[in-house]
Amino acid sequence: MNEIARPARPWDRTPPERREYFELLGAGLVAVLPGRRPGGEGGSEWSPPTGGAWVHVGEDGRLRGFIGKAEVGQGTRTALTLVLAEELRVAPARVELVMGDTDLCPWDMGTFGSRSMPDAAPALALAGAGAREGLVQLASARLGRPPTELEAADGEVRAREGGAALPFAELVRGGRHRVLVDPATRTTPPSNWTRAGRPTVDLGAEEVVTGRRRYATDLDRPGMLHGAVLWPPSYGARLRDLGVAPASSAPGVQLVREGEFVGAVAASPLTARAALRVLPATWDRTPQPSEREIEEYLRSHPAEGDDWDTDDDQAGDVETALRGARWTVSATYRSSYIAHVPLEPQCALAEWDSERLTVWVGTQTPFRVRGELARTLAIAEEDVRVIVPPTGSGFGGKHAAPVATAAARLARAAGHPVRVAFSREEEFEHGYLRPMSVIDVRAGVGPSGDLVGWAFANLNGGAAALRAPYRVANRRVRSTQARSPLPQGSLRALAANPNNFARESVIDELAGLAGLDPLVFRERNLADDRLLAVLRQVTARAGWAGRSRSAGRGFGLAVGLEKGSRVATVAEVSVGRDRRVQVDRLVSAFEAGAVVNPDNLRSQVEGAQTMALGEALYEAIHFDAGVLANPRLSQYRVPRFSDLPEIDVELIDRLDLPPAGAGETPMITVAPAVANALFDASGLRLRSLPLLPSGRLPAAPQR
Repeated sequence: MNEIARPARPWDRTPPERREYFELLGAGLVAVLPGRRPGGEGGSEWSPPTGGAWVHVGEDGRLRGFIGKAEVGQGTRTALTLVLAEELRVAPARVELVMGDTDLCPWDMGTFGSRSMPDAAPALALAGAGAREGLVQLASARLGRPPTELEAADGEVRAREGGAALPFAELVRGGRHRVLVDPATRTTPPSNWTRAGRPTVDLGAEEVVTGRRRYATDLDRPGMLHGAVLWPPSYGARLRDLGVAPASSAPGVQLVREGEFVGAVAASPLTARAALRVLPATWDRTPQPSEREIEEYLRSHPAEGDDWDTDDDQAGDVETALRGARWTVSATYRSSYIAHVPLEPQCALAEWDSERLTVWVGTQTPFRVRGELARTLAIAEEDVRVIVPPTGSGFGGKHAAPVATAAARLARAAGHPVRVAFSREEEFEHGYLRPMSVIDVRAGVGPSGDLVGWAFANLNGGAAALRAPYRVANRRVRSTQARSPLPQGSLRALAANPNNFARESVIDELAGLAGLDPLVFRERNLADDRLLAVLRQVTARAGWAGRSRSAGRGFGLAVGLEKGSRVATVAEVSVGRDRRVQVDRLVSAFEAGAVVNPDNLRSQVEGAQTMALGEALYEAIHFDAGVLANPRLSQYRVPRFSDLPEIDVELIDRLDLPPAGAGETPMITVAPAVANALFDASGLRLRSLPLLPSGRLPAAPQR
C-alpha cells in the first residue's frame, strides 16, 4: 500500500506550482525536474523521456525521490537509490524511492527496453543535484557565506574548511521551498562516484529472504472479495450467448456481465471460478492454423497497415555482391512462440472511493494502465490511481491491463474491493507470447575473409538487434510483420534473441567456409570498437586460443550489441553417446557503460543468461486450432538447477560512459554461442529454437 495520501489530481497532470507537495509530504524543500508527456502536455521541450523527477527533503529528515519506473525484481530501486544518494551526498540507506504510483510520480512510458538507467537515472541525478544546490543556497543565506565555500555531505551543509554545519532537516524546517531544476545542472560524473559504483546489497533483500515483502498477490483490503473472469475457450472466440445457470442464484456469488465481459465475485477465488465453470456459455470460434501450418500461414498473411516493429536498411547491390562472393550461405532460421512464465502471475486489487478508483497491480506500465482503465470504465484519467507494489518479475509480459480492468469492473459492480489473480494456466493462456520468427538469411564472403553481401529478413519476430554490427557495404536488412493467430507482444530482449541467433550462427558458418577461426573472422569484420574490446576480453578469459578439442566436446562464440550495451559469450558443451547434451560452461564479458551496482549487475547478467538458456534449449508453446497444448509448468520446460552450467561473468566498467540498460542484452548471445558449440561438437547445424526440445541432439541437421 502507500502511506502518502491521495492528491486532488495526479501530480503529473498538475503544474508544479499547484501540486500539494507540502500538504501531503510535510514542510521542506522540493526540487522538480519538469517532464514532457506525449503531445507536449505537462512540461517543457527539453525534458527527458521519463517525464522528469522530483525530490523532497523533509523537516523530519526524510529524503524521498519520485520516479515513474516500476521495480519488478530487476534491482532498479537499489540502482536508482544509489544514483540519488550520490547527488544528495548521503548514505543510500537514508534515501527512499516512491516508484510507479501514477498520482505521485512523474509520467513514464513504462519499465521496459532496458530504459530505467538511461532515462530515469539521469532524471533522478538532476533532481538530486538541484535539491543539493537548493540546500546549499539555504545554508548560504543562514551562514552568511557564499555557496562556493559550502558543501553538502552526510546529510548536512558545512563549510569546506570545517566549522559551522547545518543538517538538511534544520535548513528546511517550517519552510516550503520549491526548486525548479535547470537541466544544465551539473551532476557527479561516474569517475567521482563514492556511493554508486560500489557493491551494494539489494535494498529490501532481507524482506525477500524472510518472506516479509508483500507482493501484489499478498495485498488485501477491508471487505475484500475475489473475482474471476470467464475467458474464451480459444483465441478469436466470441461470446454468442450466456444462458442462466445455477451459479446465478448461488449464495455469496455475484455474476457481472458488461458486453462480452463476464465475471464472478465471491468470498474466495475458488468459489468465483466454480461459479463460472457451470455457466452455459455458447461461443463462436474462428478457424485457426495449427502449429504444423504456422510458417506457411505467417508467410501468406502479412500484417495490414503500418506496424511499429518494422524496419528496412538497404545499401549497395546485394545480389551482385552475392553472385561474386567466394563463399555463400543461404538458410532459414526459426524461433518458436514462447511464454514469459513470471514467478508471480498477474494480479490486481481494485477499490472505489465514490467515483475515484485505486488499483494496486503488478505492471510494468502503470501510466498506460491508468489510461486503459479510464477508457474502459468511461471515467476521467484524473480519477484513476495505479500503484505498483513489489512485483515478482515481468519480462515484458505485464504491459497490458486485462487483470486490472477486470478487478475494477467487478469492484464497481460488487461495491467492495475486489482482487483478481491469474492462475498459472491463465497466465499462459490469457497473456501474450513472444512472436514466432522466421528469418531468411543469405550472406557471402570474399576471398580475403571480408563480408561482401548480407540479406537478412525477419518475418513476424520484430526489429530489435536487426542490423548487424559488422562492416558490409552491400546489405538488405528488413523486418516485416504477419497477422499472428496467437496474441503476441514484448518479451525480454524482444527479437534480439532470434535475430542474434540467426546472425551469429551464419557468421560462424561463413568463418568455417573461409577457413578462419570464428574469433579471427569476427575481429576482421566487426565495425564496433566497443564490441571488439568485449570480444577480446571474453576470449582471453575463456582461454579460447588454448581450448582443448576432443570428441563430443565443443566450443562456440557469439557477440551482440543492443540497448546501448555490448556482450560476448563463449559456450562449452558436451554431447554424450546417447546424444544427450549438457551445457558445461558459459563465459561472458558484458559492458554497459558505467556500472552503478556491480553486485546487482552481475546478478542480472547471470539471471538473463539462465533465462536465455531455457529459450535456447527447451522453451516452446505448442498449439492447435487456437488452443494451447502446454499451458502448465508440468508441460512447459523452463531451466532447472540441473540444467545450469558454470556461468562466469566479467563486467567491464566504462567510467567514461553513462550507464546503459542491462536487463536484456546479456541474453542475446546464449543461443548462438550454444548452437555454434553444438556444431563444433557434432557437425550438426541447428537452425530452430528451441535447439534441443528433447534434451538430445537430433540425428540429422534441421532444415
